[in-house]
Amino acid sequence: MGWTFVIPASIMIVIFNFVPMIQSFILSLKRGSGTNMTFTGLSNYKRMFQDKIFKMTLSNTFIYLILEVAIMLVIAMFLASLLNDKRLKGKWFFRLAIFLPCTTSLVSYSIIFRSLFSVDGFINTILTNLHLIASPINWLGNTWTARIVIVLALLWRWTGYNMIFFLAALQNIDSSIYEAAVVDGANAFQKFTKITIPMLRPTILLTAIMSTNGTLQLFDESMNITNGGPANTSMTISHYIYNLSFAGNPNFGYASAISYVVFILVAILAFIQMKVGDEK
Repeated sequence: MGWTFVIPASIMIVIFNFVPMIQSFILSLKRGSGTNMTFTGLSNYKRMFQDKIFKMTLSNTFIYLILEVAIMLVIAMFLASLLNDKRLKGKWFFRLAIFLPCTTSLVSYSIIFRSLFSVDGFINTILTNLHLIASPINWLGNTWTARIVIVLALLWRWTGYNMIFFLAALQNIDSSIYEAAVVDGANAFQKFTKITIPMLRPTILLTAIMSTNGTLQLFDESMNITNGGPANTSMTISHYIYNLSFAGNPNFGYASAISYVVFILVAILAFIQMKVGDEK
């Protein structure tokens, strides 16, 4: 009876996940387009070492990974700790307000951020009226400001999502542990560092792996906020794969090879995080 329920789902996973993965790997060993694909071995993989755009998009993706994931998880943990306080009134409102951004459409919120940070957008208007800047800043026209806008957008979109995981984990911690710590003379900071963080270790590991996986596949923000500009300096590796596949002259072989590099990076980083984060 167990196999009766498992086999249909397993067949679907094999057909729609593993078969395309195998086909993609075979495709990464070929060059050409359409029906004129020829087997070239590892030439697509060798090409990456000379591809400046690939190196740039890879470095951009890791910049987003380092900045966004670290800041986001710290803020999510801090907000979860605040909203887990039994003395706080109206917790449902704050939880809902912080979580709502992750329910918005990726394309919609990206376009909104693009509008907010345009030269004549809301952010420049506010900063100019407050006399914090003398003239409007071209946020999306400069390399680092464009990257910062993408990081801010990611923080707004995904912090609430990760906060829910931390909040659920915090509610599973027995309150008697904190009460015993208070009796022993522990202050709020000591309780957070000696009890909360160690007890949240599995959740920190989970959210770190999920956030790393998602950031390495980041596409919508790069596409819809900056369109990879200026001069590809804010483009992510997934955005580059899309351009290789569907913009200009399609090169599915090379795009497949880069996709497998992303797959390997995700696997390596997840393995490292699991080794560092948990012995189980």
